Amino acid sequence: MTSDRFVKKTGGFTLLEIMVALAIIGSLLVTVLYSLNYHLGIAEKHEFVTVATMLARNKMSEMEQIPASRKGSFPDPYASYRYETGIKDSSYPGLSEMWVTVSRDKENVKLTELRENIKK
Repeated sequence: MTSDRFVKKTGGFTLLEIMVALAIIGSLLVTVLYSLNYHLGIAEKHEFVTVATMLARNKMSEMEQIPASRKGSFPDPYASYRYETGIKDSSYPGLSEMWVTVSRDKENVKLTELRENIKK
């Protein structure tokens, strides 16, 4: 007959092993969250550039019909976007430079075109 007092049980994890596993999982989660936040910021920047470029092209086509310097904002759903248009003589004879700047907060997109004989 053997006594159960001297039998060693080896079926579980030690506290140290659990703490090491939690530390590894925690560091992986921090890395994933940082990466996700970084990529969401990039996606937001790309969205701004895309929308601002489309709005600037629209304003540029309006300027082709009625060339004038103006400032203002866009209607909803783009009310947070502002624009400024302008016309000036270019360094090339017989050409004028039309430009449109669309901005939101501290970001902006500027489009420029050279046109023949635009009157201010």
